[in-house]
Amino acid sequence: MRKNWRHVATACGAAAMLLVTACGTEGSKADGTELVQPAAGSGSAKDGAGGEGEAPKPGKAGQLAVRSDGELGPLVTDSAGMTLYRFDKDTADPPASTCEGECAAAWPPVAAGDASASADLNPELLGSVSRSDGSQQLTLGGWPLYRFAKDTEPGDTKGQNVGGTWFASAPDGKKAGAPRPALGVFKSPELGEVLTDRNGRTLYLFTKDTPWPMKTACDEKCLEKWTPAPPVSAADAKAAGVDPDLLFTFTTPDGTQQEAVNCWPAYTFKGDTAPGQTNGQGVGGSWFAIKKDAENDRGRTVPAAKAEQAPEAGADDGAAPGDGGTSGSGSSSDGGSNGKSDGGSGSGGRYDYGY
Repeated sequence: MRKNWRHVATACGAAAMLLVTACGTEGSKADGTELVQPAAGSGSAKDGAGGEGEAPKPGKAGQLAVRSDGELGPLVTDSAGMTLYRFDKDTADPPASTCEGECAAAWPPVAAGDASASADLNPELLGSVSRSDGSQQLTLGGWPLYRFAKDTEPGDTKGQNVGGTWFASAPDGKKAGAPRPALGVFKSPELGEVLTDRNGRTLYLFTKDTPWPMKTACDEKCLEKWTPAPPVSAADAKAAGVDPDLLFTFTTPDGTQQEAVNCWPAYTFKGDTAPGQTNGQGVGGSWFAIKKDAENDRGRTVPAAKAEQAPEAGADDGAAPGDGGTSGSGSSSDGGSNGKSDGGSGSGGRYDYGY
């Protein structure tokens, strides 16, 4: 119901007020914020607290967890299993909450004080924001987190897409259940903007690979932990704000096609179990997340997050410092040829693949 029952009561008198109050136990405002009638003695629908004008205090979160929902995919819950939500009218950079009064009664803010991350969440994404009453609200990826008053049991997701502005939070702070682009960008507090695949998984490069001509040093044992990323289109790159000329398609020795960024083959790490994780960063001193803002120089510059900690790409011919690998063939994302592989294969020592 879009009418404000207080205004109707004023216009129509006490009898009309009783009628409208009975029908006004649920409804929504124009901005999609649901109105929830509080229990007797709990205060007004406007503030949802014990007295007029008081803001509801954020409820504790405990250890946050990731739950796989059949419809929405991975989403974040509190320690009691209750779904946590984000609001499109808030902001993440800088973090700010716009949900006060009636909104906060329907969508109780989550307190930051005792919050911690389970193994499926990146603890670096947890933060806090000050509310108007001075309390600290938990944030994930910069987005303030809330519960929904109509979720009464663990696993409920009744707040999903309410008003087109409320969504369960994915583990990286983005919207659970929303389609993700084939190529995404994740803003890591530690690493900056890094690339992700269509499932929100971080993309990595292996400095033992050779960028030009492209060769892979990730053998069968390596592939048990590191999965070649599938190619994306030039349109996907543009949508992510990435220069399409940075992307190349690498044909691996078994004939499958793999995405490459500035001629460096891209992988996901099976140790990343949810979006927002960067557990593969620095594994064996050879694996690094791929940063969004990479140079386009056919592999001479390693497009690694915190690249100053990664090995340089060798000599002026763009060869990587690896001691060999398995050759493949490469082509640019627009179908143009990037040149031919030298067809050679190396024999070199074993590398630390992170298993």
